[in-house]
Amino acid sequence: MTALKYPNYRLWFWGQIVSLFGTWMQSTALGFFVFDLTKSPAYLGLVGFAMGVPTWLFMLYAGVIADRVPRRTLLMITQTAMMVLAFALAALTFLHLIQPWHILVIALLLGTANAFEAPARQAFVLEMVEAEDMTNAIALNSAMFNTATALGPAAAGLTYAFFGPAWCFTINGISFIAVIAALRLMRLKPFVPKPGRASARAELKEGLKYVAAHPKIRTIVGLIAVVSLFGMAFVTLIPAWSVNILHGDARTNGFLQSARGAGALAAALLIASLGRFRFRGRLLTFGSFAFPIVTALFALTRWTPLSLVLLFGSGLSLILIFNLSNALVQTFAPNELRGRIMSIYALTFFGLMPIGSLGVGLTAERFGQPAAVLIGSGITLLAATAIAVFMPRLRRQA
Repeated sequence: MTALKYPNYRLWFWGQIVSLFGTWMQSTALGFFVFDLTKSPAYLGLVGFAMGVPTWLFMLYAGVIADRVPRRTLLMITQTAMMVLAFALAALTFLHLIQPWHILVIALLLGTANAFEAPARQAFVLEMVEAEDMTNAIALNSAMFNTATALGPAAAGLTYAFFGPAWCFTINGISFIAVIAALRLMRLKPFVPKPGRASARAELKEGLKYVAAHPKIRTIVGLIAVVSLFGMAFVTLIPAWSVNILHGDARTNGFLQSARGAGALAAALLIASLGRFRFRGRLLTFGSFAFPIVTALFALTRWTPLSLVLLFGSGLSLILIFNLSNALVQTFAPNELRGRIMSIYALTFFGLMPIGSLGVGLTAERFGQPAAVLIGSGITLLAATAIAVFMPRLRRQA
């Protein structure tokens, strides 16, 4: 766990893990709350779609900003905005004023904050650790994210069942204080803007050209695009799945989400424990095949204990894809373009997932939830096969 030797990273780690716990409580409770209000899998997809619209509008430009201004400042602004939105959601729910359209508006605003936060957060890693410890730091970032993913949904399910969704949203609002305080306490090198900058449009074009011309980055971004659009979209259906397929309730939803998070945490800890290992390409290839296979098996299962096991495997293999893709892209990216390249990566991840959410929701309404998950898994497996055949150099990447 070499990244934890850096004081700034330790502050980030503990602040983020508290904040992410609250984020996952809100995310899990909100999904079930939307389904409880609307009884519609399609509306679950619509909320995810609304959260993604700002990603397409702002994220590439946000990458330019992340290369121009202090990233800590940008992160503090976006974290504060998310905290205010969590308290607003809690207040509307406590007062029994909440309507589905309110949730769509809040999702749109959360998506805007996330669009500016994601490139800065991705590029901020190298301000806290040295380059040789970047893969370890990314793995630890994922470990803290997925610790929260494992614990937050289960806590949300119990809190929702006993106290109601508003308390989940309130806890999330309070949790942002930890990461905002951690950012303020960091002692970073002074930010020195690059002299003689071109226009934002020219800088954005420079980043896009670099990604288009780099075969390995281009392939990784393509893999993330398929996984986000077709593979991971099934997560949107879990609240409805827990009721319609497994005949459970809010607690079932929380446990399913936590099982996926526990698998993701196991993968993140595995990567972190390997240190400065040199077989990232092979591990990425394994994850790209394992994820669609395990997810397809989940679609065929109707027994809750086995569903939990398969979601654990799905979460594990998914994090192998996302962590190692992130680390490899940052390895290939020059520092002066890092914010823009990571904004393209983040746009692919965050921007396509809402389209996938909308698509899987509509497909589930038309053909049933299991069929929707199986279709996405099949397309993801085809993409993994194509990359293994046509880009074998990626598999050999250290």
